[in-house]
Amino acid sequence: MADNKQHPAMYYEKLDNRRVRCHLCPHHCNIPSGHTGICGVRHNHDGVLVAESYGQITALAFDPIEKKPLAGFHPGSLILSAGSYGCNLKCSFCQNHTISMNRKQAAKQDPFRMGRSRSVYISPEDLVEKALELVPEGNVGIAYTYNEPLISYEYVYDCSRLAHKEGLKNVLVSNGYVSQEPLSGLLPFIDAMNIDLKSFGDEFYREICGGISQHVKNTIEMAAKSCHVEVTTLIIPGLNDSEEEMEELASWLSSVSPEIPLHLSRFFPNYKMLDRPSTPPEKIYSLVDIAREYLRNVYTGNL
Repeated sequence: MADNKQHPAMYYEKLDNRRVRCHLCPHHCNIPSGHTGICGVRHNHDGVLVAESYGQITALAFDPIEKKPLAGFHPGSLILSAGSYGCNLKCSFCQNHTISMNRKQAAKQDPFRMGRSRSVYISPEDLVEKALELVPEGNVGIAYTYNEPLISYEYVYDCSRLAHKEGLKNVLVSNGYVSQEPLSGLLPFIDAMNIDLKSFGDEFYREICGGISQHVKNTIEMAAKSCHVEVTTLIIPGLNDSEEEMEELASWLSSVSPEIPLHLSRFFPNYKMLDRPSTPPEKIYSLVDIAREYLRNVYTGNL
């Protein structure tokens, strides 16, 4: 399989002095020639934006769909899960930082066996073919996951269209940090999303994730009108674990739809938050009780 390093990117404009401005996500990175945006994968090649991570797979697995996590979408089924590298947020607590915060390294081996710091090129046709081969074993489709899939927008777009034609389901596991125009172009081919709402407040997003929470809320609202949506919040002691914040988050999510499942996951020390304690299980249970006052389906995670 060929390595498609020069795949043209979508959603950008050319500026003076061979600079480009990427419009895929709300950062709208102004990128000089020879550099990438915040995500680390959208590269300005002499005034042309290239989707450098196109088809570069660092992790491939055959997972229970509940691991995405999706509780209300084809429960009991399996799904082929594929991930690349890079992310457009910089969360200090990232649980997949070995691939989300790293650039790719070439690998010449079976992606089912490779380490997550390396990648191999898999074309959309080959990924869909693998998904179809697994249908007799209970596969319902393809999940784009592990790192942030939407920074590899062109690859997800091409794969999801092919999969959709073959009757496979497409699932996005995303931080939701994407501009509305590209999202609207992709949603017709997406059957389900799990979206991280890392906190209800902008201070958390600005200081810990490098983003703005409203953009994620916009994504949840848009996606909920088009496909099955579930939301995950990782509960971190002292940062987003107050009863007041959970009441705000659950109340707002209920205003979108009280049927949206919410997953409240337990934090364990990771990446740049090695000194912060794990979330006490009783804290998760107490916040679940609050969320259930507004939402019909609330689940625990990492317990």
